Formats: sequence, structure tokens, C-alpha cells
Amino acid sequence: MQRLLFPPFRALKGMQCLQLLAPRAAPRAQCDCIRCPLRPGQYSTISEVALQSGRGTVSLPSKAAERVVGRWLLVCSGTVAGAVILGGVTRLTESGLSMVDWHLIKEMKPPTSQEEWEAEFQRYQQFPEFKILNHDMTLTEFKFIWYMEYSHRMWGRLVGLAYILPAAYFWRKGWLSRGMKGRVLALCGLVCFQGLLGWYMVKSGLEEKSDSHDIPRVSQYRLAAHLGSALVLYCASLWTSLSLLLPLHKLPETRPLLRLRRFAHGTAGLVFLTALSGAFVAGLDAGLVYNSFPKMGESWIPEDLFTFSPILRNVFENPTMVQFDHRILGITSVTAITVLYFLSRRIPLPRRTKMAAVTLLALAYTQGCVLFNFIFKISDLDEGIRNI
Repeated sequence: MQRLLFPPFRALKGMQCLQLLAPRAAPRAQCDCIRCPLRPGQYSTISEVALQSGRGTVSLPSKAAERVVGRWLLVCSGTVAGAVILGGVTRLTESGLSMVDWHLIKEMKPPTSQEEWEAEFQRYQQFPEFKILNHDMTLTEFKFIWYMEYSHRMWGRLVGLAYILPAAYFWRKGWLSRGMKGRVLALCGLVCFQGLLGWYMVKSGLEEKSDSHDIPRVSQYRLAAHLGSALVLYCASLWTSLSLLLPLHKLPETRPLLRLRRFAHGTAGLVFLTALSGAFVAGLDAGLVYNSFPKMGESWIPEDLFTFSPILRNVFENPTMVQFDHRILGITSVTAITVLYFLSRRIPLPRRTKMAAVTLLALAYTQGCVLFNFIFKISDLDEGIRNI
């Protein structure tokens, strides 16, 4: 009976990856292997003991498995960042409404023959964007915007596969801890929700609005939700991957460190809110209302900030107010990042934390310089058109 329950001591002696099935008083040592084959009736670790009910075995993830999972989530966060960038390019080229239906599998095959392209173009002609904005568009021009939206949708499917397939594999192998399983499930669910939300957003721009002759646009509310969920997915994936890949630095919980941590959390929330306000600017084309900086036209505060009723509606639907809010949030975000950088220099921090603060500051000011250059070019273009 003892031979069945306990492997021979000599066979286990010197093998660091194995642990004896010890009594309760014995300490449990960490195991850094995934699985080690033994003869039937033998057990390599306490975590691999078969349940008496016959449910099978449970294996703990090793450090090597955690590194693999961390690298996988790091790659996934990169694919999400690529999807956000590609979505921005799709918005700038006004290509988002070129595909007028949504099929998970069927639309993966693009039109190949002239007849298929003409049929696709005829479907597009039935919707408001063609009737109001692109009524003189040629088939060649349609192919360009169609391929832009197609590439964005196919990239989204690639992101979904990058999350779901490896997650199923790691789950099957037992490389995910109980807490990590919950995170992975949440990330995969958010990916699926993101795809459905994308079509829900596009659908808002395809609806006929009999009381409006304005340029067809997607709902700014749905656009902000689509971008916001993508940013949450990106941040959650990146944070989880870095928590698995980078060693944890234990610093003394001093008052300056706690203040820095709270300020960093507030700055992150402010940057997120600024990004969401940018989605409202894009959804309303509010960036074209005033193309001067720092003033908006001839004044610091425009007169048409509160033209809608009720007043709260101006925050989300008045292009002037939306652009004004985005400017204030952007300036506040850059200021907060600058303060965060100087606060980090006053505290002894690990090298990678200091590098992160410097990188964040550089990116913030680079973003501001690019935006100012864009505004000045638009202003010069507008002045040139007036002088013609």
C-alpha cells in the first residue's frame, strides 16, 4: 500500500522539480515544472494528486508558462493598438460606411469579378452616404474606401483569433491560474463585444434620416463607446502581460510614493477621458469648426458654446463645445503628465519606472506638436482659399 501511494525515495532524491506527497505539517515547496511523467499510482507534486472522486488532475502553471502567457498578451495588446490606428485611418479616409452589411464568415471573401464589384457598388448606392456625399463616386474610388473598411474588419477578426485560440490552448494545458482564467475570460468577452459594438456603430451611419440633409455620420456616442472599449482592452492586456513578465519591485509605502501613485491613477483617467472626447470630435467633425490656436476664432471663449437646449446636450452634440472641451482636456492632460514627471524625479524609483515617466512625457509633447502643426496647416489652407 505504501509503494502505491509513495514513490521510492531514491528515485526522487536530487530532482528539484518534484515534491513528495508530504504530511500536513511539512512545508510545500514551489514547483517550476509543468508535468513530469511517473508510473501509474505515483504523484509528482501535491497539485497533481488525483481527486478521490475521480475528477482527474490539476496542474499549476510554472514560471515558464507564465512567461509564455505574458508574451502572448503582449502581442495581443499590440494587435489591439494596430486596430485602433487602422480604425483612425479608416475614419480619416471616410471609408467606414462603404460596407453596408455584416457577416462573420461570408464577408471574409472580397469581390473578385467585375459583376461582384458592381453588385457591391449598387448596394452602397442605396444608402445615405452615396446619395448625399458621394453621388459622383466612380467604381475605382469605391474600391479604395471598400478595401480600407475591409482591412479594418479583417484585422478585427485577426485580433479575435489572437485572443481566443491561444486562450483555449493555454486553458487546456493548465497554464492559467484561477485568477488568470477570470482575466482571460474577461478579455475574450471584451473582444467579442468590441466586434458587435463596431457593427452597431456603423449601422447608425446607414440609417435614413428624413429630417436631415447633413453629411451622414456614425453616432458619436457609439464611436466613443467603440474607441473606449478598445482602449480598455489594450490597457488590460498590456497591464496583465507586464505583471507576468516583469519582476515586482517592493518599495516602502512612504507618503510621497502613495501621493505619486494616486496622481498617476488620476492622470491615466484624465488621458482616457481626453481620448473619449476626441471620439466625439471625430464623430461630429468638430475639429473643422475652429482651426486656430490658442484662440478659437477671434475670442478665447466662443459665443456659441450653449446654443443647444437643454444645456447638457451641448457637451455631447454641439461641435463648438465638443472642440472646446477637447482642447481644455488636452492641455490639462499634458500639464498633469508634466507634473507627474517632476514628482517622479523627487522619489527614488526603479530604473524602468523612471524610463516610463520620461517616455510618457516625450509622447505627450510629441502629440501636442503634431496637433499644433496640423492646426496651423489647416489654418494656412483656409487662408489661402479665402484669398482666391
